[in-house]
Amino acid sequence: MKYAWPWQLRRNGVLNMNMRNINYIGRYNPRKYYKRVDDKLLTKQLALANDIAVPDLIGVIREQHEIADIPEMVRGRSGFVIKPAKGSGGKGILVITHVEHHRYYKPNGHEITPSEVDRHVSNILSGLFSLGGKTDVAIVEGLIEFDPVFDGYSYEGVPDIRLIVFKGFPVMGMLRLSTTASDGKANLHQGAVGVGLDIATGQGLHAVQFDCPLEHHPDTGKRLIDIKVPHWDTLLHTASSTYEMCELGYLGTDMVLDQRKGPLLLELNARPGLAIQIANGKGILPRLRHIEAMRGPSMSPEERVAYAKTHFSSSSVS
Repeated sequence: MKYAWPWQLRRNGVLNMNMRNINYIGRYNPRKYYKRVDDKLLTKQLALANDIAVPDLIGVIREQHEIADIPEMVRGRSGFVIKPAKGSGGKGILVITHVEHHRYYKPNGHEITPSEVDRHVSNILSGLFSLGGKTDVAIVEGLIEFDPVFDGYSYEGVPDIRLIVFKGFPVMGMLRLSTTASDGKANLHQGAVGVGLDIATGQGLHAVQFDCPLEHHPDTGKRLIDIKVPHWDTLLHTASSTYEMCELGYLGTDMVLDQRKGPLLLELNARPGLAIQIANGKGILPRLRHIEAMRGPSMSPEERVAYAKTHFSSSSVS
């Protein structure tokens, strides 16, 4: 493996962890607002209050004795998702894609018994997956039917779109695609594919897996930079609008495309990772400094999106 010297990373505009933590998270994210993004239930409530579309909320399980309500809660549904309200890194998320005769099936076709589901929810409530190990609540959501435009680009799991938003401007984006290695999860550290996206168009630019460039999806063989994310303007406007919603200046927004409902906000992250730069083959720092240097009246989400598309497209110098 070839490592770059720190000065080479700086020359290429790469934001490192120390700079991110001190100059952006520490400076632009007031801690008093962290709960708005660390608690997914609160994030969902805020999003609905701000007319931002989210996956259907089926129910919330707060106490151990409420676990017995799950069969009735999901009755008549072909699938559902259970996740911890305060989980991180995709931990603790259980996806059920098929229900038949009181039997539950995961995306890979493996059966999971009702008692195993109960045990999983019990672990969520006890804080096994939460930040700091604190007691938590379990959110039960409707299953997302991902847009057929992604057929062949993702293995079992639902692709999601990560956009970094700085002071309300969407500055960098990527599409995360699950693989066999990632066990159907859109998590880059577990082996998902990251595809850098042109901020102006949503067109694929560059793809990586385990920080190494690749041209084709390792499971399906599809050429990755051929993909173009639909509903791109709506995704950008949704991401930009979260700035007013949560009042955090440096933010990661995670969204999905539902076949029937279009773009949906999954969650927000006050400490977004740095791998998006590798997926784009470009450092994010020049774009952040560009925004910091701006002067003039504040802009609306629509104006911020238009500005970002003009100044941070793949054809621009930033």
